[in-house]
Amino acid sequence: MAVDFKTFNQVAPHVAAVKKPILLRGRHGVGKSCVVYQTAQTLGLPVVERRASQMTEGDLVGLPVIDGNTTTFNPPDWFKECCDYARVLFLDEVDRATMEVRQGIFELTDSRKLNGHCLHPETVIFAAVNGGEHGAQYQVGEMDPAELDRWTVFDVEPTVEDWLDWAKTNVNEVIWDFINQNRNHLEHKGDFEPNKVYPSRRSWDRLNECLAGGGMLGEDAKEKTDVIFHLATAFVGFEASVALTDFVKTYERQVTVEMILDKGQIEKTAQFGINEHAALVEKLEASEKFQEELDATQIANLAAYFVTVPSEIAMKLWTVMGEGNVANTVALHQSVTPDGVAVSSFLVELLTGQ
Repeated sequence: MAVDFKTFNQVAPHVAAVKKPILLRGRHGVGKSCVVYQTAQTLGLPVVERRASQMTEGDLVGLPVIDGNTTTFNPPDWFKECCDYARVLFLDEVDRATMEVRQGIFELTDSRKLNGHCLHPETVIFAAVNGGEHGAQYQVGEMDPAELDRWTVFDVEPTVEDWLDWAKTNVNEVIWDFINQNRNHLEHKGDFEPNKVYPSRRSWDRLNECLAGGGMLGEDAKEKTDVIFHLATAFVGFEASVALTDFVKTYERQVTVEMILDKGQIEKTAQFGINEHAALVEKLEASEKFQEELDATQIANLAAYFVTVPSEIAMKLWTVMGEGNVANTVALHQSVTPDGVAVSSFLVELLTGQ
């Protein structure tokens, strides 16, 4: 049974607490490495990362040193660090490693040592692979039952919400809005055709770095759609690129959280359909503004928007607010718009269907 990242983040610290090795299995580009680093941050431990696929046996177990009649092995610097200090040891692409390296990892996960060098008591081992139910799509080595038995195995299948939650502070608003409203373009979940570029969570992050870092998503983005199209095609493939370019061309219809709460600019929302209103409410929720206490101006601006939306959107927005700071819900309920509409009366009409 696959777990999303929210669930993994809840259970992984319990496994790490007893120092059992953790293996994440899932499709490429879904964020396995990212969630390992998030867990390490929760544990308060630095990460030592190595790609097992690039290791030789000597890279893992170290090199022999002869002292008289005795041969010992000097560990590589990264492994010595994990022996001397508490670390998260992250071994990526284990199922692409040679059999000799995997046999060494076998000993490491089984006894927490290599050639007599023991890990620090607080060091935790993580690994990531593309195997499991998705293994047939990748050129990876199958992990046999004895090998898997040494790991605590989590098949990860993150949700779109997992990505949106991460992305709200890590990607440009244009990209966030596009994925929020076009969730089928976040990643490809079917079979892969050879040599075809497909979108993934990782490729959207890389495209964001290129577009946002190059100033391509500013107010003049509409004038740069030809360049955006070619760049996006290179990162996320043709179909997603066409959809993104069309979205950028009409992005001037989009409304930001700041436009609603801080500036009271709701004119564009008069032309919104249900989906656009729903996307704006999700954007308001993702901003976490409702977790803080809004000031009087923000409440007044929100009230002006609130009484103009369709009933199902108003109820969704009211529910979202109810999950945040209660002071905001009280203040909104007591507010009156500049046009003289009392929010309390609007809610009564909404609930009674009058």
